[in-house]
Amino acid sequence: MSLLPIVQGGISSSGAAFTVATGGTITTDGDYKVHTFNSSGTFTITQLGADGVVQYLVIAGGAAGGSAFYSGGGGAGGYRTATNFSVSQQAYSITVGAGGAASGNASTQGASGSNSVFSSITSTGGGGGGAEGAANAGNGGSGGGAGGIGSGSAGTGTSGQGNNGGISSDNNGTGAGGGGSGSAGGNGNTSTTPGGPGGSGTASSITGSSVTRAGGGGGGTTEVGGRGAGGSGGGGTGGEGGIAATNGSTNTGSGGGGTGHSNATGTNAGGSGVVIIRYQFQ
Repeated sequence: MSLLPIVQGGISSSGAAFTVATGGTITTDGDYKVHTFNSSGTFTITQLGADGVVQYLVIAGGAAGGSAFYSGGGGAGGYRTATNFSVSQQAYSITVGAGGAASGNASTQGASGSNSVFSSITSTGGGGGGAEGAANAGNGGSGGGAGGIGSGSAGTGTSGQGNNGGISSDNNGTGAGGGGSGSAGGNGNTSTTPGGPGGSGTASSITGSSVTRAGGGGGGTTEVGGRGAGGSGGGGTGGEGGIAATNGSTNTGSGGGGTGHSNATGTNAGGSGVVIIRYQFQ
């Protein structure tokens, strides 16, 4: 039977009061170290402190928006965070999920984002936005928004990680917004109204300051002035007419905007994810 270390005066029986680790970009916030992984790497605990726990934020890659007229926005990557997560003295492989790539082809569902992983924690990549009359939106950490003009269903989010994409509520509707970590994507309406806004992201102060991440992409439309707004935290804006949609922001896990014209594709990729780990070091 294994025994927990005996703690005396803040020092464990192994002599380690606090955790020491390497990997990622390391910053300090008061008595805490913060390791930020903007790309895949290794988090190595070289000395385990008496508490044996860390705080984490694991965000998967956001999805691309759909590519066609009236396309739906991409869903945000799955958002998972917790404190007091038990760790051991070892090397942990960190995977930071890529954002879904823009296809550049008309009438296609946006590409899903890739998963991010730390230890036993896996966040699911966002679901791609639907395309007008061509493809359902994808499921994921957060679901993609449905495309307009009689397209298929909205994407479904993963419980505890994100929210559903919006629907296109009219047979001649605009693209819906992709789901965000904080709220569902907004619905598309008639072809003369703006595309649905992307779902909101979620704020975290794990780095020492509040940062919002994992917003959904806005829906697209052919109408001038009708671009769906990206969700807070980096969601891409939907396209309108010949104006291209925008990408989800890098290292936020946000979704790309849905395109508003079949010739305005290629700039609606999802944003890559991020993994952040925090622990007391003094």
